Amino acid sequence: MGDALDTSRQIYDLLRSKSSVEPAAMRTWTGETWGRSDAATTIVLRHPGSLRAALLPPSDLVFGEAYVYDDIDIEGEMFGLMSWGAELDPLRSSPKTVLRLINLLRRLPAENRRKEATRPTIRGRLHSTGRDGEAVRHHYDTGNEFFELFLDPEMVYSCAYFLDPSESLADAQHRKLDLICRKLQLQPGDYLLDVGCGWGALVRHAAKHYGVQAVGVTLSPEQAAEAKVRVRQDGLRDRVTIKVQDYRDVTGEFDAISSVGMFEHVGGGELKTYFAKLHELLTPGGVLVNHGITTRSRPRRLERKKPSFVNTYVFPDGELLPLEASLRVAEEVGFEARDIESLRKSYALTLRHWVAELEETHKLAVAAANERTYRIWRLYMAGSATAFDSGALSVYQAVYTKRATPWTYGRRWALADGDV
Repeated sequence: MGDALDTSRQIYDLLRSKSSVEPAAMRTWTGETWGRSDAATTIVLRHPGSLRAALLPPSDLVFGEAYVYDDIDIEGEMFGLMSWGAELDPLRSSPKTVLRLINLLRRLPAENRRKEATRPTIRGRLHSTGRDGEAVRHHYDTGNEFFELFLDPEMVYSCAYFLDPSESLADAQHRKLDLICRKLQLQPGDYLLDVGCGWGALVRHAAKHYGVQAVGVTLSPEQAAEAKVRVRQDGLRDRVTIKVQDYRDVTGEFDAISSVGMFEHVGGGELKTYFAKLHELLTPGGVLVNHGITTRSRPRRLERKKPSFVNTYVFPDGELLPLEASLRVAEEVGFEARDIESLRKSYALTLRHWVAELEETHKLAVAAANERTYRIWRLYMAGSATAFDSGALSVYQAVYTKRATPWTYGRRWALADGDV
């Protein structure tokens, strides 16, 4: 045990020496603490092999599993740890440092608690309707009570639209719903389709404030059940319909289509199917708003995609694509992009609100789900916030119309009354 303690201290000192930001403190299984006593974040080592379990082999999946299965715990502020981790990432380009680190890690006991767990798996042909349904249920059927703990009262599970960081999450989410309705140029009597409607916030907002008829589709039965309850409570059953349905199975014609936070589930191989289907469903003069997360990463074609923590535990089969990929395919099927807006910093701030609310309701979250689920979501959302802050990820709202649609000059929906 003494050897493991000394080796763990050497690893901590090595990592600390390679960072320009204040490192997290570290508390060992013996109760000994290294680092500043007032550190915002403390990594707790549960056993002599904790650091080996968390860092070998080096990947976000291995580190995430070490936290989820309690080889380590993270006390205090998550974002300090994320900043430190981002500082250490360039170590990969220093072979000498990496070799030194790996040699130290291999001196620790090869014990970890994740061996007791089975990684979640999704079966079936990639992006078949059956497999997509299973993947969505894995993510969204975590339990409505769990999501209610950290989302705003309307349960909007996509980035808000902040004009000031001091605003409340509820106000920023309400603004986002209204902005989408304005970008869709909704008029009373319009027929709106919301693809991936979640708990129904957008279709209810559009029906209440813009007088539309709306259909929301989701692959999550739990979301649909709660959305129907909220539709009924709002007295909107004659104007809003919620369905458990794949977008590929939707029929009819719609004056406006919104897709908010669903695009990430489509997959690169299905982009043409996705945009072609929405093009088919949209009336000749209709408007599509596609709101989706993008990545700045441009991997080589032959580069093997490694399993990540998010793809394994949070978004099975999820795929983030660069902005130009969706623009190219959308235009290939007949759309024209008429407005594109980045909400990147708003998403970072939204996620920080969600993490704070989740941490504040830790005990309730464990009661609604379990400790493992709490840790998965805490780590996933904190890591995502850091990625949006750094620019590794972004999120765009793109407004599309069919090419023959008459042009609307200027962003009238964005101008103050009386502005010219």
